[in-house]
Amino acid sequence: MSYSKTTTSKSNSAKANFAKVATKKKSLVKMSSKKDDSKKSSALKTAKSISSTQSLGQLPDKVLVQMLDLMIKSRVLEERLIKIYRAGESYFWIGGPGEEAWGVPIGILANKGQGVKHDFMHLHYRCTPTLIAMGMNMKDSIRLMMNRATDPSTGGRNFSNHYCIPEMNIAPVTSPIGVQYGIALGTAHAQKRAGAKAISIVTGGDAGTAEGDFASCLVWASRKNNELPILITVQNNYWGISTSYEGQHGETNIADRARGFNIRSRVVNGNDPVESYIALKEEMDYIRKTGKPSFIEAKVSRLYGHSSASGANLVQNEEDCLKSFSEKLLSKKIITEKEIKTIWTTYEEEALRATEEARCEGVPTSESIWDHVFASNENSNWRKF
Repeated sequence: MSYSKTTTSKSNSAKANFAKVATKKKSLVKMSSKKDDSKKSSALKTAKSISSTQSLGQLPDKVLVQMLDLMIKSRVLEERLIKIYRAGESYFWIGGPGEEAWGVPIGILANKGQGVKHDFMHLHYRCTPTLIAMGMNMKDSIRLMMNRATDPSTGGRNFSNHYCIPEMNIAPVTSPIGVQYGIALGTAHAQKRAGAKAISIVTGGDAGTAEGDFASCLVWASRKNNELPILITVQNNYWGISTSYEGQHGETNIADRARGFNIRSRVVNGNDPVESYIALKEEMDYIRKTGKPSFIEAKVSRLYGHSSASGANLVQNEEDCLKSFSEKLLSKKIITEKEIKTIWTTYEEEALRATEEARCEGVPTSESIWDHVFASNENSNWRKF
């Protein structure tokens, strides 16, 4: 009995000492880890700064200025749409300010046109930068925002940035989250059968990757000997409406999920237009050459929140890709402050004129509700079947 008590007492004492040592070790490791993280963070910031400056030389000045010009045009348009909403001339706004550095290069690099010999675009509602880069008219976006019958995408019957442009293979942008990932498989199949070098490009947000359509896209795009020519992309702004990314994802990067299907994947800084352009070109060239899928996750900012539902106010602590890119081009004397100001002024005047013109155009009539439901405008009025 006494032996048992003594052993127990010694055991408890040893455990207590061990716990103290372990706690001390953990504290030391934690302190060391914090120092290491601080060093890594500092090193990464330095490397990123050097990389950002050096990367400008990887593209011709003409392309750099073109990207800045289109980024400004897209931002001016989005801010005009927000003003239209706040003036009470529209019911709802949702868009992609902050994603210009990513969206514009997609639009520049896409093989534009209609049919399977050209790239198909399956975009989500933060796609204005891409369509501006592809040549979309500002007024057509404003017509959609103001629900005018002259809106060529939906006849004035959908939300802002829900485009549909058959002439450029822009598939209808949908409100249900993530469905574009499944739809993109269809056009990729058609392109594969046609033997074209064209590809299908699908974009979406990080929250949309929780949907089954996203998983189905990874499965069907990567089947052995039946791979599809599709560029799968995710714009990760770390928010799904008001839900933080951190509480929803177990993986380190969303791009990691593609590796499980042997899909080539990479993560890029979507706030850097040069890095985005180079990565997109490399992956598009790879898909056109091999006929196999590729995956890019772009880390981007969400400058005006989710939509008008959350106020559409500027988020102060987000990186603004347009501001940082302008500063880089100015520092290298690739463009002047006067030239940048002229670009802003020109597009602001264009957006204002387009708003005033669209304001005078009519809204959809009750009879037009049956239009464009079926292909070739086949009769869709059930009363007249």
